[in-house]
Amino acid sequence: MLEEKVETKDVEENKAMGILAYILFFIPLLAARESKFAMYHANQGLNLFLTSVIINVVGTIIPLLGWLLILPIGNLFVIILAVMGIIHAAKGETKPLPIIGKYKLLK
Repeated sequence: MLEEKVETKDVEENKAMGILAYILFFIPLLAARESKFAMYHANQGLNLFLTSVIINVVGTIIPLLGWLLILPIGNLFVIILAVMGIIHAAKGETKPLPIIGKYKLLK
């Protein structure tokens, strides 16, 4: 597994920031920049956001196939990943999201 080690105190103080990272990834960047836990989930949230943008742009550009397959299936995939991320953050875990979680975009 690619789980990172974070301090228990950091996890307890920043669970809400970890959860918010999957809704608005930039909130932990502004409010909890010093927290490894919050920054880990902010990175996962940013990956999720970029995945969503790519899916929606590609699905919108490609007529018919994009509208009927890429958009619905892609957005369902994004919602499932967001729920998984929120559950991991609420449990205090730093598990990467499947497929997109291995990329580290934020320091």
